Amino acid sequence: MKSKIRFIICLLYGLIFINAGLNFFFGYMPPPDHLPDKMQKMNAAFMGIGWILPLVACVQIVGGVLFIIPRLRFIGAIMLFPVLIGILLTHLSAAPEGLPLALILLGINLWIMYEHREKLRLMIK
Repeated sequence: MKSKIRFIICLLYGLIFINAGLNFFFGYMPPPDHLPDKMQKMNAAFMGIGWILPLVACVQIVGGVLFIIPRLRFIGAIMLFPVLIGILLTHLSAAPEGLPLALILLGINLWIMYEHREKLRLMIK
């Protein structure tokens, strides 16, 4: 039962990131109309860089797929961790109303990384 719940959580988590990455490329979800000015300026700055948002979208897609596959879940968690830190910092500085979801996503990622802490220790050694 515990493994089924873990799989469902990881499946939904992975699908969230796959959806976010695909939405960048295909634009099937319109952006919210009520974005704060600070957030609009940040988005414009990132779009001005040109290469960073497509890279983040690719990492989201690949990391989301890896997160769904139990054998590769740890690699997906490591790939998505910097993206989650960026999401968290963005919401801390520009749009605090999205902070609860960002903290939940970060918590799930840290939970999976904690479950695979032995692999993480080997990487850090």
